Amino acid sequence: MSTNDHSQSIMRKKPIDAPGDESQGSKLFKSLGLWQLTAIGVGGIIGVGIFSLAGLVAHGSDTSAAVGPGVLFSFLIAGLASAAAALSYAEFAGMIPRAGSAYTYGYVALGEIIGWFIGWDLLLEYVAIVAVVAIGISGYFDAALSGIGIHMPAWMTSTADEGKGGVINLPAIVVCLLVTFILSRGTKAFGRFELVAVAIKVVLILFIIGLGVFYIDTANYDPFLPNGFGPVFAGAATVFFAVFGYDAMSTAAEEAKDGKKHMPKAIILSLVIAMLLYVAATLVLTGMQNYTEIDPTAGFASAFSSVGLPVIATIIAVFAVLSILTVMLTFLLGVTRVWFSMSRDGLLPGWFAKTDRRGVPQRVTWIAGAAAAVLAGILPIKQVADLTNIGILAAFVVVCVAVIVFRRTKPDAPRTFRLPWMPVVPAFGVLASGFLILQLHWETWLRFGIWLVIGLIIYFAYGRRHSLMNPDSPRHQVNQHS
Repeated sequence: MSTNDHSQSIMRKKPIDAPGDESQGSKLFKSLGLWQLTAIGVGGIIGVGIFSLAGLVAHGSDTSAAVGPGVLFSFLIAGLASAAAALSYAEFAGMIPRAGSAYTYGYVALGEIIGWFIGWDLLLEYVAIVAVVAIGISGYFDAALSGIGIHMPAWMTSTADEGKGGVINLPAIVVCLLVTFILSRGTKAFGRFELVAVAIKVVLILFIIGLGVFYIDTANYDPFLPNGFGPVFAGAATVFFAVFGYDAMSTAAEEAKDGKKHMPKAIILSLVIAMLLYVAATLVLTGMQNYTEIDPTAGFASAFSSVGLPVIATIIAVFAVLSILTVMLTFLLGVTRVWFSMSRDGLLPGWFAKTDRRGVPQRVTWIAGAAAAVLAGILPIKQVADLTNIGILAAFVVVCVAVIVFRRTKPDAPRTFRLPWMPVVPAFGVLASGFLILQLHWETWLRFGIWLVIGLIIYFAYGRRHSLMNPDSPRHQVNQHS
């Protein structure tokens, strides 16, 4: 193959209307309406950000890294960067209501190798997010039991790296397997569960905000930025994963009843609702308790205990476990649909794209759930959270670039939603996401780089030759004649 042919093969683009290989039972069912999609988005965005990461960033890993009440700005910066990407996702979702989200958008607009990198990236990031949230749930579960006088041994509630005498985080492993089981029951059942669980979550957060306002001590806001604005940006990079659940929701576009109409609305609605609640919640948290005393793993439970309301703290801990489950469900849905889409396109073995009679890709669902359980059981929350953010930020850069390119290359493609202020908004998304990536630790970059190198090897050894876009691929020939 000549250099030019080789370049063409890795830069080939997937047509907008290409469905993928559905010849071997690889088909998803349409069962999600607007409010179920919005609930999945809100469920993915709101959760560990409020209940765990807000306290973690405010308190800081040490005194020099503490953001204090300025954690509010960390969320706003992350939200602003996320909003630019959200509008880009909304335009693509209205044009291409297919499974795969950023992977599919990158493949269609920028070429196969870009789509591969983002898809491969998201496989790791989404699994890691499920693990991070499971670790957060474990902290609240431990707090809930402690509130009623039950103390779990340290060896089974924390990892060795956390310095608490831990060996493995058993509750985190169990909850990963639980959400995997729920998702395996089918998208329709999952959508109903998510709608109810998110409603409970929003009511809980409004209750926390409404009650917590009466216990705010304004002295806790001084100093508002104990270490200046420097740690705020690093904090924004850490909490960023708390403001992008809509991208995992967009992986379910193919299962929406009217994806072109409902997906853009659901993406924007979910981010607006989440940001309003985040701003109010962070102000209440840091107003109730001095940032130096906030528990980094169970912030609100700690805050209500500090004002003499241990019963409320226990209630919060119990319901936080339920509400954070929705985040895990959303991102586990995301990884399974990206994996399914890549396999259906031939870039990974078609064995993974097999669905059951309910349209659920059971194989990838249980493999991804087990992988998340392993990560949650052995790694500390900060280390996994940073790993997730670099990958999602990279995906945001690609989607923002792709929407600019696609406006030029396919200006007449039907769009149910058009991103405003083109190209200023997506360009800002690229710059903001790139800036937040630079705030992450070099070790995070190293792990991310290793994962991408592994992906590059797999792509050239298998994906490029078996892609449905490769006319010489056996699966392409089968799909053409099916």
